[in-house]
Amino acid sequence: METIKGKSPKTVQEYFFDLRTFFRYMKIKKNLTAADTEFSEIPIDDITIDFLSMVSLTDVYEFMNFVTIERENKNAARARKSASLRAFFQYLTNKTHQLKENPVQELETPKQKKSLPKYLTLEQSIDLLNAVDGPFRERDYCILTLFLNCGLRLAELVGLNLNDIRPDHTMRVTGKGNKERMIYLNSACQKAIEEYLKVRPNPMSVSDKKALFISHLNKRLGRQAVQNIVQKYLKKIGLDGQGYSAHKLRHTAATLMYQHGNVDIRVLKDILGHQNLGTTEIYTHLSNQQMEDAADANPLSKVEMSSSKHKKSE
Repeated sequence: METIKGKSPKTVQEYFFDLRTFFRYMKIKKNLTAADTEFSEIPIDDITIDFLSMVSLTDVYEFMNFVTIERENKNAARARKSASLRAFFQYLTNKTHQLKENPVQELETPKQKKSLPKYLTLEQSIDLLNAVDGPFRERDYCILTLFLNCGLRLAELVGLNLNDIRPDHTMRVTGKGNKERMIYLNSACQKAIEEYLKVRPNPMSVSDKKALFISHLNKRLGRQAVQNIVQKYLKKIGLDGQGYSAHKLRHTAATLMYQHGNVDIRVLKDILGHQNLGTTEIYTHLSNQQMEDAADANPLSKVEMSSSKHKKSE
């Protein structure tokens, strides 16, 4: 998964967790573990190809029912488990030919609820930037500016290095699956980076000398630290506890570019580093103002019922 398909270590780990849960469930179902063994303690190092050859599609559906009821997995979690199982058994049948039949070939993916992405309005975004203060003002302002202008993922921002900032006002970003893309830095981003680099700690005192964003401990700023920075300023403008996060700033950047900049969706796809255009289409939702303007544009929008009653002809 990681070497050939280029999946991130985190994705590979999630696939492993999904398969481990499935194997543990199957051992219970086949009475291959003691009744008093805790689920998390059930070993899986004794799973064999003969054991896997006994897996049926019915077993998998019953497993999905188990994680729904016992583990309270939502559709998204079950969809990922479906993907994990399909990838695993496809590998065993089509790649290594250890299994003659793929038991999950007809497995359907749970339908996920499509909801509009949560994002800040233009006014809220400006308020967030204006709320930045304190001893790390330049760094924090630069972080928020890159989130709101470039639509970076949290891991992408944390992974930025000094040499990713190019003299031609572009920035190299390493996204999912180690895929690189170039992002143009507008004047706001250029200025924010310039001001931050003036006060960035001396590289000689930093443990990770390549890192762009440095913590107060002179280390590369971590994911949780960035989340805390974002939450700090969201709280200052009264948006804490409302489901906003660093990832929602990515949603905000995409939505603002689409709604206010008339950015083509295919261009937006490349900026965000999406593999499929369908993923980007969630940002093409209409704002309330756009819907109001559309309603007002109807040629019948000003037509009202006449005040005088129609008189019958005599």
